[in-house]
Amino acid sequence: MKLRIFVTLKPGVLDPQGRAIHKALDGLGFAGVNDVRAGKLIELDVADDMADAQVDEMCRKLLANTVIENFRVERA
Repeated sequence: MKLRIFVTLKPGVLDPQGRAIHKALDGLGFAGVNDVRAGKLIELDVADDMADAQVDEMCRKLLANTVIENFRVERA
């Protein structure tokens, strides 16, 4: 089974990468972009019988820093 894990910074956490992207877009003439937040997309191919709890544990222990990041899992 294919999983997509979306990892994003929690609201209020500074995002230097997002700021750099925003500044670059502005420098390239793309007006109207109010804010940019950068994140990660992690794709996993796992066994069909893998439990949701096990996926959640992988995210909490390795894939996301839950102090400053949120994650969301999509099953494809």
